[in-house]
Amino acid sequence: MPAERLSMRKVRDVLRLKHTLGMSLRQISEATGIGKTVVGEYVRRAGVIGITWPVPEEIDDAELERRLFPVACERGPPRSAIDWRKVHEEMKRRSVTLVLLWQEYRAEQTDGYGYSRFCDLYGDWRKTISATMRQTHLAGERLFVDYAGDTVLVFDQRTNAERPAHIFVAALGASNYTYAEARWSEGLGDWIGAHVNALATIGGVPKVVVCDNLKAGVTKPSRYEPGINRTYQDLAEHYGFAVLPARVRKPRDKAKVEVAVLIVERFVLARLRNRRFFSLHELNTAIRECVSDLNAKVMRKIGKSRAELLETIDRPVLDALPAEPYRYAEWKKCQVAPDYHVEIDKHYYSVPSRLIRETVEARITDTTIEILHKGSRIASHARSAVPHRHTTVTEHMPSAHRRYAEWTPARMMSAAAKIGPSTIALVEAIMKAKPHPEQGFRACLGILRLEKSYGAQRLEAACHRGNDIGATSYGSVASILKHGLDKAYAQENAPQGEPIRHANIRGRGYYH
Repeated sequence: MPAERLSMRKVRDVLRLKHTLGMSLRQISEATGIGKTVVGEYVRRAGVIGITWPVPEEIDDAELERRLFPVACERGPPRSAIDWRKVHEEMKRRSVTLVLLWQEYRAEQTDGYGYSRFCDLYGDWRKTISATMRQTHLAGERLFVDYAGDTVLVFDQRTNAERPAHIFVAALGASNYTYAEARWSEGLGDWIGAHVNALATIGGVPKVVVCDNLKAGVTKPSRYEPGINRTYQDLAEHYGFAVLPARVRKPRDKAKVEVAVLIVERFVLARLRNRRFFSLHELNTAIRECVSDLNAKVMRKIGKSRAELLETIDRPVLDALPAEPYRYAEWKKCQVAPDYHVEIDKHYYSVPSRLIRETVEARITDTTIEILHKGSRIASHARSAVPHRHTTVTEHMPSAHRRYAEWTPARMMSAAAKIGPSTIALVEAIMKAKPHPEQGFRACLGILRLEKSYGAQRLEAACHRGNDIGATSYGSVASILKHGLDKAYAQENAPQGEPIRHANIRGRGYYH
């Protein structure tokens, strides 16, 4: 019996407190001094046979005990055997309970076992199967994932170097369907890629993925509020499952995958121990063959293979895969610089200028950079591999910068070349001194427009003087022109007339 036999008076007290006063099991336990589990057991037994409170007068204590314990009180002819494998398989389906299965059983066998004996016999049968089969998980509900402790060496034929490959393992809770794959590391990229391949092989998406607290998946192990890696959470949102990390030091939370890891090590890796692999692709081909044999093998106590259970139990209730597989992306928190750009891999990407000094999130893929602020996408750029350069969207510029959006550094240099080499040098120095070339456009345009007031010759001389003394700014050049400090440089650069020719002038060639 799952609970210790109580006197019928105690049972009547339990029923009265439950149905008359509506007390909880814990309150009834405290009031009667009976364990909460025992209280729940007798409330359940009475509910199955339809007895509440008050107990009908014609049911005395002996009759009440006989009804609550029909097997213990009655000895009848032997009953037909029950297919417990079928019962166990049905228990994995959603919303199916032992009460429902017992009612269906009694509908077919009116003289069959009572509910309590039915539960006890099922419990005894479950003890005869392995631990991983014994667990009851709802169909399509959970996928357990982890890495095996053992690695497999892959050899490079050119260098004869050895590199260990890590084995990713996944197992569905209901069908025990197992997936395994070799990856070069346990890092984030390999962790995400293995999930994508596992879901594609299974052909559907479970409601929950249970993982260990490895760094690639969980950033903050916690019993109550674990922190999930942003990329891993992005993967979960793409496929529509929830990530449920196992509690720290609670191996039973992921017992299913631990047993699956053990099975993979024994029936897959052990079979491959004497083989020599020269590429990850070759190793994964061998692993797929072994795992396929494992999933096709009929489990003795269950009477079906993992592959059969996948097709009949899990796959019909798994959610459909999205139209496109997840595309790997990393996330990075950035602070917007005063030039309204964020730095990602030594390249600078613009965001709206109103977000200067705000913190944003960047979603980084192989080809694109998406920037989000408070969950909303504010910018998207093609990814660039050119270091220390800027990618700028015109709409992101402040109004002062946007006026010069049609200008480019090449066009600015071309305009300066019409005045002279000193102007070219000064314009180039201004743009190089700025974090972003466009930030120097305003000063450069201001200098070029001084030509209208002072002429090209004086402006060229002023730029010459500014370059010599390091005064490379619009204000400096304007001050030089305003105070006439450019005239000395203009006289130095003025072209000389025809040389004077006279008999008394020897010239520089005299001494040669």
